[in-house]
Amino acid sequence: MELVQLVTFTLVVLLLVVSPGPNGLLIAKTVPSAGKKAGFVNIAGFITAFYVHGALSILGISVILTKSAEAFFIFKMLGALYLIWIGCKSLVAAFSKGAEIKAEKAEKTQRTLVAAFFEGFLTNALNPKVSMFYLAAFPQFIPLGDSAMVYALLLVSVHAFINMAWFSAMVLLFSRFTGAAKNHTFQKRLKGFTGLVFVGFGAKLMTLEAK
Repeated sequence: MELVQLVTFTLVVLLLVVSPGPNGLLIAKTVPSAGKKAGFVNIAGFITAFYVHGALSILGISVILTKSAEAFFIFKMLGALYLIWIGCKSLVAAFSKGAEIKAEKAEKTQRTLVAAFFEGFLTNALNPKVSMFYLAAFPQFIPLGDSAMVYALLLVSVHAFINMAWFSAMVLLFSRFTGAAKNHTFQKRLKGFTGLVFVGFGAKLMTLEAK
């Protein structure tokens, strides 16, 4: 792989990562209410999903999703419904009466971290846009030959590193709002806003067409 190819791929991925989407919204929802640790666990979920998508692309399964209208529709709807489900949960929490912010016990915190990981993982794993990106990018940047698998792993790792760096910065930024997050009104408004946007992302994903 030439340096120019690697740099070009890095720039493409950078633009993809920094563009507004469900990942940034999930961080904005998680950190003020659950803390920095949960935000970083979200990121671990993102990265795990990237390697899953990379492996599926290498195995050719992503091709099936883009070539089969039925498979793509099912996968698209699963992702859309998951985003809408996250949004509805936030909306219910925003409008529920008597919700108080309380100090969490260690066991509950552990459950929160597990939930944060799977929210991050599923937000990416069920996103057909990510799969389509890998399908479109890999043929252009991976040289043919025995080292194709190594180069594919390198490209996924580049994507993962950029994702980790960008969203880690977001986690540190949103962690400054933890003081405001103790305010019940702020919590309700944040959950209401993120809930509506997640539902919007899900509705938009339903209209996505395979290229």
